[in-house]
Amino acid sequence: MRSVILLCLAPLLSLTALALAQENTSDEGGRVLALEKAWNKALESKDSNAMEMLLSNNLVSVDIDGSVSNKGEFLASIKSPDYKPAQLVTEQSNVQVYGNAAVVSGVFRVKGVEKGKPYNRRERFTDTWIKINNSWQCVASQTTLITAN
Repeated sequence: MRSVILLCLAPLLSLTALALAQENTSDEGGRVLALEKAWNKALESKDSNAMEMLLSNNLVSVDIDGSVSNKGEFLASIKSPDYKPAQLVTEQSNVQVYGNAAVVSGVFRVKGVEKGKPYNRRERFTDTWIKINNSWQCVASQTTLITAN
């Protein structure tokens, strides 16, 4: 009789564990998406201190022109007087959480002035986040210019 009860309870326990895991993943996904919004605000205001906290020390960033930069180079580009963002808006995003890793992909629109020339671009992005010491940090970021509006 005991084995029959266990057989009946096993699927219920499995579903409960799965639901709890999905809820935790959803919470973590929400945290990562909030960090993505903070990233946009930090770029808009050229807040390199805020960006410093979001980025892993071994960040790899690939820009729309194919150039690759590390964390120091990325932060220096934000501080550059030639970089004058006016608005960064995420149009759509999706997060997938895999334990202590998360991948965010989406589309954002960025307006501003760079090297004296105004721009208004749409870009597709993929950011990879890792949970390090209980804190999410972006370890890789890649953007691609969307040429069709």
